[in-house]
Amino acid sequence: MNTLDFNFVFLGQSVLRYQTPLDIYHSINDIYEKRKHELYKANQQLVGKIKNEHSLFFDGLPNNKMKPHRHLPDNIMQWFWEKFKHYLNWNRTENYHMHLNSCWVNEMKEHEYNPVHIHQGSLYTGLSSVMILKLPKQTGIEYSAEDKPMNGRLQIMGNSSGQFSNCDYSPETKERDFYIFPYDVRHTVYPFNGSGLRRTLSFNCDVEYNPVKNRTVK
Repeated sequence: MNTLDFNFVFLGQSVLRYQTPLDIYHSINDIYEKRKHELYKANQQLVGKIKNEHSLFFDGLPNNKMKPHRHLPDNIMQWFWEKFKHYLNWNRTENYHMHLNSCWVNEMKEHEYNPVHIHQGSLYTGLSSVMILKLPKQTGIEYSAEDKPMNGRLQIMGNSSGQFSNCDYSPETKERDFYIFPYDVRHTVYPFNGSGLRRTLSFNCDVEYNPVKNRTVK
């Protein structure tokens, strides 16, 4: 995929959306489905009210809950690295150091959800992300405001309060969508009703940089 093939939304901080290449998308789904029962359960590290949360990669601070591991091949790791780097360069961030921290899969069934939260790796500064791997065929009845469906939706909440600014972003997600945004951007996923699965991947990338020197646009 051409690194220029992306869209963005500004919510006080930028949210960039890319499209995952088909080979990467299929490989991640295949790895998860074949190795699901041997993967680390990630529930103890996450806030999601979701039964099936499994880790594909961890290289963060040592802890007694999870040891370093990696189930993703080099080409997939490189693709994520390039997308995080593209975000930082597009954002004109200078003199930064990146470290891929962790990656996991959330597999939601009906009534499960992810409450409002932010991310953190080994640092407080970094980039979060969400990749859409699988969506249910239907998300159930919208009991109110049918013109603004929210069942099963990702909602990203901004910190911009200007008169004409966008304050949140609830995209109509598609499989292969990949969203990147800073660690401290709040987001949530609403529950859905009915059969099927909503499978997503999240990847944390620590970013060490000088926030003061990067506040002025040149």
